[in-house]
Amino acid sequence: MIGDNLGREFTLLARCCHWNFATVDERSRPDVHEAIDWNLVVALARRHRVQGLVWNAVGHFSDRLPVEARNALSSDARLIAVTNLAIAAECRELQQLFDQSNVPLLFVKGLTVGALAYRAPMLKMAWDIDLLTDPADLASAARLLLDRGFSVREPSDIKHLKAWHRMRKDSLWSRHNELYVELHPRLADNARLIPTIDVHSPRQQVEIAPAQSLSTLAQEELFAYLTVHGASSAWFRLKWIADFAGWLSSKSGDEIQQLYHRSQELGAGRAAGQALLLADKLFDTLAAAPSLKRSLGSDQMTRKLSSVALRMLTKELRDPTDLPFGTWAIHWTQLLLKPDLGFKVSEMWRQARSIFGPK
Repeated sequence: MIGDNLGREFTLLARCCHWNFATVDERSRPDVHEAIDWNLVVALARRHRVQGLVWNAVGHFSDRLPVEARNALSSDARLIAVTNLAIAAECRELQQLFDQSNVPLLFVKGLTVGALAYRAPMLKMAWDIDLLTDPADLASAARLLLDRGFSVREPSDIKHLKAWHRMRKDSLWSRHNELYVELHPRLADNARLIPTIDVHSPRQQVEIAPAQSLSTLAQEELFAYLTVHGASSAWFRLKWIADFAGWLSSKSGDEIQQLYHRSQELGAGRAAGQALLLADKLFDTLAAAPSLKRSLGSDQMTRKLSSVALRMLTKELRDPTDLPFGTWAIHWTQLLLKPDLGFKVSEMWRQARSIFGPK
């Protein structure tokens, strides 16, 4: 696991996330000490969207925290839990609506990954519902969302929806600016990444709350998808890699190795190695798979991708999307996710089209 060389406050955040993993002994709660800058902890937790996980870990020591930090983290945690309950209720309604209309769907990320990764999944921050459907059902899915009172936010006009999805993997919908849905006809912006993973892929049922289960991707497909999803943003948020590592914490070394090899067959490319090296740096994910760690570490490009992701996580207090040229590293690392020239050309073309396409 990381040491204090990355900063005491960021290290504390990572240890708090680790303590929340479903497989970690609750008695190993991270300690707090006077050298911590709690204003910075709160700011970093909000930047990385892990306030609920941090509060769950350090709330036990709340009497040692400054009042402002204690109030900020505890109130954020309550809001996260309330939001997740509302999302869970909406997921139930959407599942029934799509089932009744015979429109297949899967729930990806969000509450399903939280339930697989954490002992208290309702404290994992979520702000939207990610729905995967068939591209052929895009119009039907849009109509069902409209029936639930959602309106499209991106693109700016529903008449652009089909053209929008030719270039982008998801569209954004909202209801009263309170509940948000990302509708995915596919899971990667570039069709050369994980091209065979779709709504008809193998699935599993995940219990997100008592008497409520949702369908999501089966383990091998989920692993490949999560790595590609994280790589698409160069893993600039701790929440994403913590979700990934928390889910993997229940896997043996052989299982992780099998998941990695299968991800290569599914087309995840270097995204899988990047994710594993980053998760290992932060959470010792590859401790049980030393041969895989050596193999991935021996690949210069995979190491580079992992190092860039670590810098994206730790170098700024603000999201890179809020900084001038902050997303530059995201764009160029996307070009490296597969080694072949055809992929690089297609990715440059995709990025150009996304800039000049419909808004």
